[in-house]
Amino acid sequence: MERELALEFVRVTEAAALAAGRLMGRGDKEAADQAAVDAMRSVFDTVYVDGTVVIGEGEMDEAPMLYIGEKVGIGKEPSVDIAVDPLEGTNLVAKGLPNALSVVAVAPRGCLLHAPDIYMNKIAVGPQAKGCIDLDASVTENLKAVAAALHKDVQDVTAIILERPRHAAIIEEIRAAGARVKLISDGDVSAAIATALPNTGVDILFGIGGAPEGVIAAAALKCLGGEIQARLVPDGEEELARVRQMGLSDPYKMLTLEDMVRGDDVFFAATGITDGDMLRGVRYRGQTAETHSLVMRGITGTIRNIDAIHLLSRKPHYVARQPRDC
Repeated sequence: MERELALEFVRVTEAAALAAGRLMGRGDKEAADQAAVDAMRSVFDTVYVDGTVVIGEGEMDEAPMLYIGEKVGIGKEPSVDIAVDPLEGTNLVAKGLPNALSVVAVAPRGCLLHAPDIYMNKIAVGPQAKGCIDLDASVTENLKAVAAALHKDVQDVTAIILERPRHAAIIEEIRAAGARVKLISDGDVSAAIATALPNTGVDILFGIGGAPEGVIAAAALKCLGGEIQARLVPDGEEELARVRQMGLSDPYKMLTLEDMVRGDDVFFAATGITDGDMLRGVRYRGQTAETHSLVMRGITGTIRNIDAIHLLSRKPHYVARQPRDC
């Protein structure tokens, strides 16, 4: 994939963030999510890719846009798989809480895991602790290994985890081991990425979250040099069947970073909707708005922060470009 596409993918996340940001704190997560989906889908029509959504808003009969299998882009090479979350953290936007993002991950066709919308158990770290974690080891063993890799005492390691009843035992073990705990209400994509970025204060992610979010986080961690291990958590025969339909013969296999994102030719883009550890949220300033985005490319390891000013004096109008040979 060409590096020039990086800015194109940022335009996609910027549009979704600008649309969803208008509804911050309004208490309507469905409206915020729909605004993000509509804007993201419109801008994808202008991007020079032959894209297929492999992780999106649901199955075709569940989502009118950005559904799994939908074709996006103008239909010209390169052929790519696309994973999207137009609004990661719908509750965060509805309540005006930190760390809501719009995110996109893109890789060549066949290189992103087609993860069903079920639960996934995850553990993730940044590049300094890569190779030190084991999903099948205990929480305490992983904390000690990460502490050693980071040249810290365990009491100085910070673990991030979704605050859910299912995580009570993990949280108790983290505390018993003497480590610090950062509980979050939503948004484990940004939480996983935080383990690999400096100045976030986060060292390791534990816990069960969405499988689609796990693949999107894996794309970002591939760009950042971090690591994620995961295992799907299907609930019942119906979910087991869905896992197998998506090509995983062993639904309980431990998935490595390479299983979720094959190769290094991957892009990840994110734009902040509300202020967070990683990105600032959208700022509306009368006739203009400001966004803060991050775009990364795995094949080069390049990480770019992009501050943009958008003119709001007229309604956004996205026109699909014609293929180059027309």
